[in-house]
Amino acid sequence: MPEGPPPKESPTRPETSGGTATEQDRDLWRHLAQATTDEEFCQSWLVLQARMIGGVSSGLVLLEREGAGGFAPVAVHPRGSREAESLTGVVERALKEAKGVVVRNDTDGELDSPDDLRFQLAYPVQTGNRLHGIAAVEITPRAQTHLQSAMRQLQWGVAWLQNWALRKRSAPDANVRARLASALELTALTLENERFKPAATTLVTELASRLECDRVSVGFVDGKQVKVHALSHSAAFGKQMNLIRSIGLAMSESVDQQAVLTYPEPDDASHRVLHAHEQLARGHGDRAICTIPFVGPDGRAFGALTLERSAPLPFDDPTLEMCEGIAALAGPILEEKRRNDRWLIAKVRDSLGSQVKKLIGPRYAVRKVVAAGLVALVVFLTFGKGLYRVTAKTVLEGEIQRVVAAPYRGFIFSAPVRAGDVVTEGQTLCTLDERDMRLEYSKWSSEREQYLLEHRKYMAEGDVATMKVLRNKMRQAEAQIALLEEQLARARIVAPFDGLVVSGDLSQSLGAPVEAGEVLFEVAPLEAYRVMLQVDEGDIREIRVGQEGKLILTSLPREEFRFTVTKITPVSVSEEGRNYFLAEGELDRISDRLRPGMEGFGKIEVGRRKLIWIWTHKLIEWVRLWFWSWWP
Repeated sequence: MPEGPPPKESPTRPETSGGTATEQDRDLWRHLAQATTDEEFCQSWLVLQARMIGGVSSGLVLLEREGAGGFAPVAVHPRGSREAESLTGVVERALKEAKGVVVRNDTDGELDSPDDLRFQLAYPVQTGNRLHGIAAVEITPRAQTHLQSAMRQLQWGVAWLQNWALRKRSAPDANVRARLASALELTALTLENERFKPAATTLVTELASRLECDRVSVGFVDGKQVKVHALSHSAAFGKQMNLIRSIGLAMSESVDQQAVLTYPEPDDASHRVLHAHEQLARGHGDRAICTIPFVGPDGRAFGALTLERSAPLPFDDPTLEMCEGIAALAGPILEEKRRNDRWLIAKVRDSLGSQVKKLIGPRYAVRKVVAAGLVALVVFLTFGKGLYRVTAKTVLEGEIQRVVAAPYRGFIFSAPVRAGDVVTEGQTLCTLDERDMRLEYSKWSSEREQYLLEHRKYMAEGDVATMKVLRNKMRQAEAQIALLEEQLARARIVAPFDGLVVSGDLSQSLGAPVEAGEVLFEVAPLEAYRVMLQVDEGDIREIRVGQEGKLILTSLPREEFRFTVTKITPVSVSEEGRNYFLAEGELDRISDRLRPGMEGFGKIEVGRRKLIWIWTHKLIEWVRLWFWSWWP
């Protein structure tokens, strides 16, 4: 790892060093590698963990006190803060249970506001059956998957404290510290690269240079075999297929046995299967081979690190210890980067595989019950049948709708009735102004009397010709009088039958002129209705004359009306961006609460269909039509 300029602060205060985030990270890793006391090492480690996890509000590391028994805090984050006192509960629980613990800080119900909610994570520092201490952090709320990632990061980070505890127990000398520093530096190099491939290549190349190896390779489990992902001093190794295959087999040998394998095997070592290592050595001139598996927190190996030397220089114990430390630190980091760099489809595949294992494996009873319920629901919807009904917007209209028009040109004199009123046959709807007609009537009546007197006069004189002229004028006056009498009789406009005034309001138009034939009112009867259904064009093929259905009106939501389809109009109507066809229906019963113009929804009963088809056929048809429209 390239090092920047030395920090201005002492190594015990790494979190306050200036510069960019990258420079601060380098300083922290250097302080971690050069630490000589528990306080220096744990403080640097705690700050690094806070950076990696993110959203850490406080942290605490407790280690066992040498010779005095018990545990004491050796590092607090932020330094000098008393916020870490809130972690006492989760630390005590982790000490008691000797395993990782995740709790919320609102268990006592004393939070002042929801913004104070935090998650507390603690994990024991343990080697074998001995507990060395506890590491705990308090983080801001986050999703379940992110919370799991934070706990996993804390687990992996505790491996560094475990190595520190092991180093203290074995009374490390300068060589041990140097090896630990090298392991930390190599791990820091791995962290500097965001992508998996550069990080893995950097690690194996640097490791080969420091340990005088001809080749160092790293691989991860892919299916049932281990696949080599990085080779030292080589960015691409596609042409070296035989070599890569041999290395992969050697790694699989170590992963299957979950043990560190060295070739040639030492005399005092337990006998292991080294067939693949022997084939690798013979085929590629190696004199010494060492393979170290990557083992996760669950005890399963997920990859391996293989080192090869052509010189007759076997791997001694200090070198193996350093490599094991590197594998423990860098292995999980590389695995996380590898998983993040995969294609999305691979992540989805693994996620589905993990869910399937949880469903068919032990535990997760609630998940199994929910899955079984969903499967039962799908089976029921697939094979179960129900009544399929087509829903359509509905308007209630009168079976007969009579138009009341103006009988002649005139002016509105009175209008006691308007739309919405119930009228009886013969009831006055409105009257026209008849004053001018009455004056005209008086005029023609006077002229007729005058013609009659003159007719009698010339009759006495025996003037036949004049009599005929006067007789014709009398007949003309009588015709005008008859016309005026008829118009005066029609000046009062009445309801043609008992019903409801559907439209027409002349109460605000008194004195307004009207033309002959102009529509003044529309009257519909109250005892005969027809149901007008606006059937969507996608459902009209299901509708047949004679089908029955139910109608619920907006104004009468608690009352259902049965109807029968009597007619289907084969002409579509466009309204509000959709096309529909009109279908007429006849009500089975009439209620005195019904009125023309009421709106609601009608459901026409088509027949029994599968439930899954009823609920999905419109979506499937829409997708099919959309796909067809885009298909070349």
